[in-house]
Parts: sequence; structure tokens; C-alpha cells
Amino acid sequence: MPRERPREERHREERPRARPREERDRSEPEPERDRRDREPEERDRREREPEPERDRSEPERPRTRRPALVARDAARSAARHVQGLTGRAPEGVTSLERTEDGWTIGIEVVETHRIPDSTDLLAEYQVELDDSGELVSYRRTECYYRGRAENRT
Repeated sequence: MPRERPREERHREERPRARPREERDRSEPEPERDRRDREPEERDRREREPEPERDRSEPERPRTRRPALVARDAARSAARHVQGLTGRAPEGVTSLERTEDGWTIGIEVVETHRIPDSTDLLAEYQVELDDSGELVSYRRTECYYRGRAENRT
């Protein structure tokens, strides 16, 4: 019984071999090569070509990098951190500011539920996150009654 050849060997043998350029007729089209065959040649060509020189007199513009965390995701991440640390569900986002190193977010939390709701005790937490959404710091900045929000600034 003949030995079964591995698939890779069969594939290599089935590919038609191109004749050297010298032997080819000028009218004969060049055989189609797959991408793996062309990549080394293209890479060599790119390495040989010199990079265009840029004008050194004009300063290079700083690249504006896109923040790793967008505002909506930063607010959600801050709310999750506050809920995990305080055990209370966030009521809402009161402020959001992009900083040099990340985000500063204000999260409002119901500290104590009362009846009627207008007498609930609310607190605002200021949360600082880095660019990846990790907690840098948090602190409670205010505590107030829901019905007396006019004292807030």
C-alpha cells in the first residue's frame, strides 16, 4: 500500500512551477504568485528605497492621541467603582472632566432612603480614573437632602 503524503507536500507538488524569466517567451504572462511569495520581494524593495526627507525647519506636530477611555465609558466605570466601594447604587453622574492623566467624575448616590423621597439624604462622590478606567482615588465631597438642593452650587 503506498504511503499517504502529508497535505503540505501534495499542495507543493500540485503548484505549477514557473520557468525562469530567461526561458519565458515575452508574450507569455507571468505566472500568478501568491502573497507569501511576493512579501519578501516587496519588503526588500521598501528597505532599499530611502525615506523621503522631511523639512527639519518646521517643527513636528504633536500627534493627538485618542484617549483609551471615552467619556461614557469613564462615567460607567466610575459608577461601578462607587457602587463597589459604598455598596449603594449610583443615582446619576453630576460632573465629568477630562484631565491630563484620565478623568474626574462626580457621582451622586442616595445615602439614606426616606419617606417622602424629597427627604432622601444624597451624597456626591468625586472619582478619579486613569486612562484605562482604573480607580485612582475617590472621596465624598458633599452630603445634602434631596429637597434642599438649592444650597448646592
